[in-house]
Amino acid sequence: MQTKKTKILILGGNFAGLQVARHLRENLGSELAEITVVDKKSFLLFVPNIPLETFEGRDPINTLQLPLVPILKNDKTQFIMAEVKAIDPDKKTVDILPSERPGSALDTLEYDYLVVALGNRLAYDRIEGFSEYGHTVTDPYQANKLRHYIEEEYQGGPIVIGSARFHQGTNGKLDFIPISLAACEGPTVEVALALAHRLEELGKGGAKNITMFTPAELIAEDAGEKVVAQLLEIATKMGFGYKNKTEDIKALTKEGIEFTNGESLEAELKIIIPDWVAHDFMQGLPICDEKGFVIHNLEMRNPDYPEVFTAGDAASGTVPKLGAIGHLQSYIVARQIAKDLGVMSAEEADAELYKPEISCYGDMGGGKAFYIHSDSYYGGDLQLLKMGRSYYDMKVAFKHQYFSTGGKLPHWQWKLGAWISDKI
Repeated sequence: MQTKKTKILILGGNFAGLQVARHLRENLGSELAEITVVDKKSFLLFVPNIPLETFEGRDPINTLQLPLVPILKNDKTQFIMAEVKAIDPDKKTVDILPSERPGSALDTLEYDYLVVALGNRLAYDRIEGFSEYGHTVTDPYQANKLRHYIEEEYQGGPIVIGSARFHQGTNGKLDFIPISLAACEGPTVEVALALAHRLEELGKGGAKNITMFTPAELIAEDAGEKVVAQLLEIATKMGFGYKNKTEDIKALTKEGIEFTNGESLEAELKIIIPDWVAHDFMQGLPICDEKGFVIHNLEMRNPDYPEVFTAGDAASGTVPKLGAIGHLQSYIVARQIAKDLGVMSAEEADAELYKPEISCYGDMGGGKAFYIHSDSYYGGDLQLLKMGRSYYDMKVAFKHQYFSTGGKLPHWQWKLGAWISDKI
């Protein structure tokens, strides 16, 4: 007699969702669980390398899309291209709107386990003047728009690069997760450094054209005070401007940028990282905090609905919004479900629970990159900043390996990469 398969529904197919799916199948085999991934697009977008592609003159849409369907099919995992419209954790159902053709009717999916890995919504629509005067690098369309502007229209005037304020939830927050005023400021530093190099190549200026700003007391505060001090010393010597404690963006205008603290900066070019907000339908759900981020414990499990897990930017404990943190969470989720289904011991599954740290590589232009590894934001002692060609090579190699393995990088390899980067 065939045993009924456990239904595992994964919402989201980018970094966190894809890795959960692939690690789950590895842990569970093909007979124990029916795994389904839902995403409104049929590819993974390799977001971390958008700035690198942009400032090296390439179109990110041609180089950073990883098709999901063949990867999941090979794993005997179902893929549904649809937009998630509602979650009912009491009924254990999810309403979806298929996105393959316009005019589809709502459908409802049932689950035994739910993994919310939907990421967030980037709230550019909440920034007055962004559509008329703003630029960014968070997706290929905007990146190409910026690339063409720099190459064809930019006149050599002042540039500002920075973040709108991040509105973080506090209900159910893990006690070691700080309140951050910016969702992730690694991109601010990376874009500033890479853009300065690109301007020099084009003969349109360099670091002296650029001012970085932050709503917080320190830019990239999650990297630690020691690392930030090193970054600011280097940036100052290169000629970058710096403005902190801007509080939030009030408006973008043709002439520049206005902040809610009453200050303003003149700018021909305004490159913005927005607030990261939860999807509208997440607001008010019993699994979420007051901002719509999914509450979880160290197992990445919702304490009130233990069959609901989360990973990536949708999780309340993902601060900052960082790929390495999403990977760790995905690894934990897959092992915890394997424990529940009796194919992994509690000792093995619980050997690594949620303990975040900052680990990132940022392009600097000219074939160089910076590497940051730090846990001081969460009470640790590690603060490490390094720069050089080796880290650029590792950033590029990681993308190629991620694509060649279909997003299935072993956890030990992530740890080995950090160890090697620490020791170089």
